[in-house]
Amino acid sequence: MGSPFSPTKATLEAALHKALHHLESLDNSPVAARVDLQVLRSRLDKELSEEGISPEQVVNELVDDVEGGILGCAGGRFFGWVVGGTLPAALAADWLTATWDQNAALYACGPAAAIVEEVVGRWLKDILGLPVQASFALVSGCQMAHATGLACARHELLARRNWNVEKRGLYGAPPIRILCNDQRHGSVERAVRLLGLGHDHVMDLPTDSTGRIEEHALERALQEAPSVPTIVLLQAGDISTGTFDRFNTLIPLAHHYGAWVHVDGAFGLWAGASPRFRHLLKGIEQADSWTTDGHKWLNVPFDCGYAFVANAQAHRDTMSHRAVYLTHDDQARDQIDWNPEWSRRARGFPTYAAMRQLGRHGISDLIDRCCEHAYNMVSDIGKLPGTEILFEPVINQGLVRFLSPAAGATEQQHDRRTDEVIAAILATGEAFFTGSTWRGKRVMRVSVCNWRTSKLDVERAVNAIANVLAGKSSNIAAPVAR
Repeated sequence: MGSPFSPTKATLEAALHKALHHLESLDNSPVAARVDLQVLRSRLDKELSEEGISPEQVVNELVDDVEGGILGCAGGRFFGWVVGGTLPAALAADWLTATWDQNAALYACGPAAAIVEEVVGRWLKDILGLPVQASFALVSGCQMAHATGLACARHELLARRNWNVEKRGLYGAPPIRILCNDQRHGSVERAVRLLGLGHDHVMDLPTDSTGRIEEHALERALQEAPSVPTIVLLQAGDISTGTFDRFNTLIPLAHHYGAWVHVDGAFGLWAGASPRFRHLLKGIEQADSWTTDGHKWLNVPFDCGYAFVANAQAHRDTMSHRAVYLTHDDQARDQIDWNPEWSRRARGFPTYAAMRQLGRHGISDLIDRCCEHAYNMVSDIGKLPGTEILFEPVINQGLVRFLSPAAGATEQQHDRRTDEVIAAILATGEAFFTGSTWRGKRVMRVSVCNWRTSKLDVERAVNAIANVLAGKSSNIAAPVAR
């Protein structure tokens, strides 16, 4: 009789073979999807059979059925949204995380996972330049990091007014207003909705030409209602331009009026790991809560974000839970005291592995390298005929536009031309970019945060754009040596 685990071995070996094939094919595979919605549905929308099939067959058929519908975001030519890749050590640790299958809610149900998370939190605060005494949580992404930080803000601001929101809820509570950048990310709005704070209490502040909150606008808003509990939300890396608010000026101003300062640093907070770009964060350590993602610039798999809170007691009071059926530890850190989730995967392992693989210098080099690639790519695209640079990268984000060749072309024609060129670039398979609307104009965003991206990847992307603009087709080039 064979080992009861032999089906698991065969299945994992099949998955390993398929995974390695995917990773080794990234350099000469199209980055965009090659099949459409109807094809994917026709393959995957099967009738669920009465009897199951072998796990190895499931894996093999799954890989076959998703062929052409997997984006090449793990490779170096993916420049859409703000999506990183996955470092080898982080990928391997993520596989082990699923294998070990620890419930990272308490030390008792995952001792090693809890200790790894302790260490990761300390490392992150150190390398990002955040206060040593700040508490932290490893969450699914910046969406839940915002929910965590803003929940702590809600707790503290209402506690100052003798309102225990955890016991009494928001019924009859003093309303909280949120002052923020008019270019804020949508995850902030979703967090506001989830916390019951309401869109009507979000007040957009005007920004300057670089996308930063204007000091006089913030001061005027604070002066208008100095007694109202207030959250001031600042940006460390605007989603379109990568610009940073003036923390050294705005945070003391907000604190003067008793406001809680929350920083959206989804990718920009990582500038703190680079001596070259650290100056952009001057004064950020004075804030009350901070967020960032690991699955962006640290290049760990998705399902990894980080929240930090200066007032650890407010953080614990907001999140902690006790029950007779739980086993709490007096010495170790129980993650449930700091996280909005209960049962959760041990996402600390991939972060731990990534940071150990890179080390301090490796993380700094990754940040610097991506920023250099972004700047060079935007500059080179801007040299092509029929293009316009709308924003040169401050760090790793830039904006370009493609102009209609029609005489006396309107803004609408430039917008259509931009969308058409982006679609044509995707069709080449050579690179992946996404479009957006910035200050009323359609633009192509350039975002670089993948550890694999090289100068050759940048050259291939620019050449593909040049060919599209020249009306030439572009085929996938031969694999390039790394």
